[in-house]
Amino acid sequence: MGLVAKSPTDYERSDLVHTSEDYWLTRPEAAMRLKLPPKTLAQWGSQGKGPKFSKIGRFARYRLSDLIAWENAQVTGGSGAA
Repeated sequence: MGLVAKSPTDYERSDLVHTSEDYWLTRPEAAMRLKLPPKTLAQWGSQGKGPKFSKIGRFARYRLSDLIAWENAQVTGGSGAA
Protein backbone atom coordinates (compact mmCIF):
# COMPACT_ATOMS: atom_id res chain seq x y z
CA MET A 1 0.00 0.00 0.00
CA GLY A 2 1.19 3.50 -0.68
CA LEU A 3 0.81 6.77 1.13
CA VAL A 4 -2.80 7.91 0.93
CA ALA A 5 -3.51 11.58 1.60
CA LYS A 6 -7.05 12.73 2.22
CA SER A 7 -5.71 16.25 2.54
CA PRO A 8 -2.15 17.63 2.59
CA THR A 9 -1.86 17.05 6.36
CA ASP A 10 -4.12 14.00 6.77
CA TYR A 11 -2.53 10.61 6.16
CA GLU A 12 -3.86 7.20 7.07
CA ARG A 13 -1.25 5.76 9.43
CA SER A 14 -1.87 2.18 8.32
CA ASP A 15 -0.92 3.09 4.76
CA LEU A 16 2.51 4.55 5.57
CA VAL A 17 5.35 2.73 3.89
CA HIS A 18 8.74 3.13 5.52
CA THR A 19 12.04 2.43 3.85
CA SER A 20 14.32 2.76 6.88
CA GLU A 21 14.53 1.08 10.27
CA ASP A 22 15.14 4.47 11.90
CA TYR A 23 11.70 5.97 12.21
CA TRP A 24 9.59 6.79 15.26
CA LEU A 25 6.65 4.76 16.52
CA THR A 26 3.99 5.93 18.94
CA ARG A 27 3.50 3.96 22.16
CA PRO A 28 0.39 2.19 20.76
CA GLU A 29 2.30 1.30 17.57
CA ALA A 30 5.26 -0.04 19.58
CA ALA A 31 2.88 -1.98 21.84
CA MET A 32 1.16 -3.49 18.80
CA ARG A 33 4.51 -4.62 17.42
CA LEU A 34 5.45 -6.20 20.77
CA LYS A 35 1.93 -7.59 21.29
CA LEU A 36 1.65 -5.83 24.66
CA PRO A 37 -0.86 -3.36 26.10
CA PRO A 38 0.35 0.25 25.75
CA LYS A 39 -0.02 0.61 29.54
CA THR A 40 2.69 -2.03 30.01
CA LEU A 41 5.15 0.08 28.01
CA ALA A 42 4.12 3.15 30.02
CA GLN A 43 4.74 1.30 33.29
CA TRP A 44 8.06 -0.08 32.11
CA GLY A 45 9.12 3.40 31.01
CA SER A 46 8.37 4.87 34.44
CA GLN A 47 10.30 1.99 36.07
CA GLY A 48 13.32 2.34 33.77
CA LYS A 49 12.59 -1.03 32.10
CA GLY A 50 11.72 -2.05 28.56
CA PRO A 51 12.88 -0.63 25.26
CA LYS A 52 14.54 2.78 24.97
CA PHE A 53 12.23 5.67 24.14
CA SER A 54 12.34 9.42 23.80
CA LYS A 55 9.93 11.99 25.11
CA ILE A 56 8.92 14.39 22.36
CA GLY A 57 6.89 16.98 24.17
CA ARG A 58 4.65 14.93 26.41
CA PHE A 59 4.59 11.95 24.06
CA ALA A 60 6.76 8.82 24.19
CA ARG A 61 8.22 7.74 20.86
CA TYR A 62 10.11 4.54 20.11
CA ARG A 63 12.68 4.29 17.33
CA LEU A 64 12.15 1.06 15.38
CA SER A 65 15.86 0.22 15.44
CA ASP A 66 15.82 0.48 19.27
CA LEU A 67 12.78 -1.81 19.46
CA ILE A 68 14.48 -4.38 17.25
CA ALA A 69 17.67 -4.23 19.36
CA TRP A 70 15.62 -4.63 22.56
CA GLU A 71 13.68 -7.57 21.07
CA ASN A 72 16.93 -9.29 20.11
CA ALA A 73 18.33 -8.79 23.61
CA GLN A 74 15.29 -10.55 25.10
CA VAL A 75 16.03 -13.87 23.41
CA THR A 76 17.00 -16.44 26.06
CA GLY A 77 17.30 -20.18 26.38
CA GLY A 78 17.81 -22.86 23.80
CA SER A 79 20.85 -23.46 21.69
CA GLY A 80 19.46 -21.98 18.49
CA ALA A 81 20.40 -25.16 16.62
CA ALA A 82 17.63 -26.99 14.81
